Amino acid sequence: RARGTGLGLSSPLSLQEKKIFALQGPYPIIRRLLRARGWVERKLSHNGSQLKQQLGSQKKQQLEKKPSDGGDEQGEAALNPRAGAQPSLGTTQPLHYPWPHDGKEDKGEEEDKDKKEKKEQCSEDPGDIHDLMSYLVRDQVPNFLWTIRLCTIDQELLQKIEVVNRYARVHSLSTKEGLCQSLQNLAWFEQVDPNTFFPRCYRLGIMEEQEAFIEDFCLTAARSLLKLVLEKTGDRPGETKQPPKSDKEPGWHRSHVSHPTPSTAGPQSPLYPQLVAEALESCEQHLGILGHQDIDRKTPSPCRTCINWDRFLQQYYRVAHEGARLVLSREQRERCQDLLQRLGEQLPQFGIEGNLNVWILKPSAKSRGRGIVCATRLEEVLQQARRCPAPSVRLCEWVVQKYVERPLTIFGAKFDIRQWFVVTDWKPLTVWFYQDCYLRFCSQPFSLHSLEPARHLCNVSVQKRYQTPQPDPRVPSDKIWSSKQFQAYLARLGRADAWHRVMVPNMKAAILNALRCTQEQVGSRKGSFELFGADFLIGEDCQPWLLEITSCPTMSPSSAVTRRLCANVQRDTLRLVLDRKDNPTCSIGAFELLYKEAAVPTCLTVGLNLMVKGCSLKKP
Repeated sequence: RARGTGLGLSSPLSLQEKKIFALQGPYPIIRRLLRARGWVERKLSHNGSQLKQQLGSQKKQQLEKKPSDGGDEQGEAALNPRAGAQPSLGTTQPLHYPWPHDGKEDKGEEEDKDKKEKKEQCSEDPGDIHDLMSYLVRDQVPNFLWTIRLCTIDQELLQKIEVVNRYARVHSLSTKEGLCQSLQNLAWFEQVDPNTFFPRCYRLGIMEEQEAFIEDFCLTAARSLLKLVLEKTGDRPGETKQPPKSDKEPGWHRSHVSHPTPSTAGPQSPLYPQLVAEALESCEQHLGILGHQDIDRKTPSPCRTCINWDRFLQQYYRVAHEGARLVLSREQRERCQDLLQRLGEQLPQFGIEGNLNVWILKPSAKSRGRGIVCATRLEEVLQQARRCPAPSVRLCEWVVQKYVERPLTIFGAKFDIRQWFVVTDWKPLTVWFYQDCYLRFCSQPFSLHSLEPARHLCNVSVQKRYQTPQPDPRVPSDKIWSSKQFQAYLARLGRADAWHRVMVPNMKAAILNALRCTQEQVGSRKGSFELFGADFLIGEDCQPWLLEITSCPTMSPSSAVTRRLCANVQRDTLRLVLDRKDNPTCSIGAFELLYKEAAVPTCLTVGLNLMVKGCSLKKP
């Protein structure tokens, strides 16, 4: 039968041409594309159990008679040493990195992907042809590995695989805590302020950063108060509509919804008389620090002055969330306007702040929008961060980030952008940017008066829980747009050049800056590559803001747009990392070279004589 179908020569040729691949995860496109290139798959086990070969009863009996400490069973378990059998290369120790699953996958997500992989693989293999070919290469080390979990691959075997789609230790880039910490060190690598492309972010598990966040929260509240009092006195138009009522949402706490609530002090109780004066004073001091006027004198931080910030914040909440009003003198109004203008010139994120001081809390190592909450009160943020149980503090670190209160919306709905890029080398750093991307919409209109996830979290896995129709029929029902559709929308608004002149160049710069400051921390390996997904939010001025970077982004389509784009990016990734090796001029689809670092010659440190000889000075 093998001779009649021509398959008898396929496996020997694949061995000779080094065309054996292994696949772990729901990637049917990758499997089909590799098979079409003449590659043979060495199949892996599912959920730690031995893969059931559909080779006929005689071959099954032969497999069952093999001893458990060698032979075929070893061959199947070599890529997954947790499957029970010992790896064929003599080690039982799997790879372990500081962040399990590179900080992105939890047990539930792994099980979902395993089930999806089994279902897709069964639908692809109606017969036993590919099983037979896999059986013939069962003892061979794959030349190409595409996996969702690098930590399950045996380290000794991993070193023998020529091409792998993952890097080790990418948590400094692909976890929220890691990216936050890495970008704090950007000044050591580039003369770029991360506040120009990454919303202010703090790790609440680090006491110094928690104190810095508290100070930032207070200063932002002071600026917001000045904006509000100007707005309420008629200098700027304010919102007059009542905040919409929202039902309880699963996993979303009522305390995080910024509804106006009755004041315990009574509707007519006066506000603290010095409230505006204290806000002005703290903003003046902050401006002095921004202008480096505090270098030569012992000026305390604005949050360490005699201002009672607990009282100030409670009064601010009344103005921001309960509708309390303030009366300004002409002098105060002019001073407010002057201060806000000067602060806007000094603070790169002044334009995204709004006036409600909204912050967003994120678990460091979770994906798909899980565990994310918004808060407008300082005590809510700190209480949420303390809810993490002590035994797993390391995996439950929270980061708090300034929420973009003034995003660009489409038909009244918030959206973000998923942008792909590939790193094919870290030393020298080589990055490829994918020229197609897609937009993800929220299912409900954007409003800061109602902070439920349907209005603020664009993740597909979050939005699919909401089946309510979008109030504006122009918002796509599947909540996905391609970048081409977005460009057409911008052209209708008369902003056609914003995509190519503002958004794309700044997204490229943000990605490159993030990579430069994490370059030394990632486990670089020749022959490896990795496809990443960067999430961006667009401000009202069309400035993109980097939110996070995802390792191993999902390729499961949720719409017609993502079905096409995800298939294309997988096809073009294989062209880039496989076809281009043999043919440097071959098509790489929508990929373009973003950056290739100049190769630096390695200094030989072994055998160099570094001794310095000298003699003591003699007295004259």
